[in-house]
Amino acid sequence: MLPFGLYLRLSGFYLFYFAILGVLLPYWGLYLLALGFDPARIGELMAIPQATRLVAPSLWGWLADRSGQRMGVVRGACLAALLVFAGVYPAGVSYPGLMLVMLAFSFFWNAALPQFEAVTLNHLGEQTHRYSQIRLWGSVGFIGAAVGAGPVVEHWGISVVPALLWGLFALLWLNGLLVPERSVPPVVGESPSLGRVLRQPVVLVFFTACFFNQAAHGPYYGFFSLYLETLHYSRDLIGLLWGLGVLAEVGLFLVMHRLLPRFGARRLLLTALALAVLRWWLIGHFARELPLLLFAQTLHAFSFGMFHAVAIHLIHHFFPGALQGRGQALYSSLTFGAGNALGSLTAGYLWQGMGPVAMYDLAMVLGALGWLVAWWGLRFPEGASAS
Repeated sequence: MLPFGLYLRLSGFYLFYFAILGVLLPYWGLYLLALGFDPARIGELMAIPQATRLVAPSLWGWLADRSGQRMGVVRGACLAALLVFAGVYPAGVSYPGLMLVMLAFSFFWNAALPQFEAVTLNHLGEQTHRYSQIRLWGSVGFIGAAVGAGPVVEHWGISVVPALLWGLFALLWLNGLLVPERSVPPVVGESPSLGRVLRQPVVLVFFTACFFNQAAHGPYYGFFSLYLETLHYSRDLIGLLWGLGVLAEVGLFLVMHRLLPRFGARRLLLTALALAVLRWWLIGHFARELPLLLFAQTLHAFSFGMFHAVAIHLIHHFFPGALQGRGQALYSSLTFGAGNALGSLTAGYLWQGMGPVAMYDLAMVLGALGWLVAWWGLRFPEGASAS
């Protein structure tokens, strides 16, 4: 069992990291809209933090694996993101200026989480199925920020959003200073090469399914708030709807350590992908019906929560020992990076050309492709789906 103090420090990092997302995802698009940008430009700007995940996590993962100083990488990345994000103010309403700021801060910010995931799993050792009990505090942070920022934005105006984000970046960096380093546990036998792991068919199929799932989330992360504003939902209610989705995710994280050994990774991934398709259909075609929209938001527990918890568990098995940092980085790059960037970018152009419902029809197609890939090709090694 983890010492309680260490549990608090690990959980605190997730709390502040995802509190940043709790402000960024619901309110950054609204901030950009207030600056006068159209949906296509907003989609491009929202895709930048995802696009930097194509490069940043792998670069920093290589550095962390070579140096063995994962927390040093995490602390440096958080401090750099904190300093660079202040450039939002001099950038003002300049599209090139905001592009440069978002490119620079996300290059550092995206380095932090994959390495911290590896640190957390190394602290957990053989109890990786308990990862969700730490990660759930990220969901709590997201809920608190998404719901709490709603009244703040209503009272002070959308221009307060950069200040909220900068304060959370500062808290994230300070929390990172408190988390101790953890050496990679010794691996029995010879560690496989990265190329050998990546050539395994099950690993290729796994990353492909992850890519489709995260691409399907692009219209949600980039445009859900804007979409609901067009349907005349208040910003307070929009924040509550974001919070509801993550609250359902918290409930799922509380029981994942029991579900994973009982049902196995393959079955849980297929369930998550199938319910994701249902979710995008409901949001795209029935968002005006509040009861159906509320139900669709509870499915975030599966489309993201269940899928992510299983994915982290499998990455830990597929990439043993010294490969953990690069394994987490590849997961971040190929799924959250390439997937979300493509989804957000395409969603902006679809909205501009065909309207917002088309974005969620695209999400349905991508989610269905992810399910088909997983059903066809995910066959896990003995023990990986049940431990």
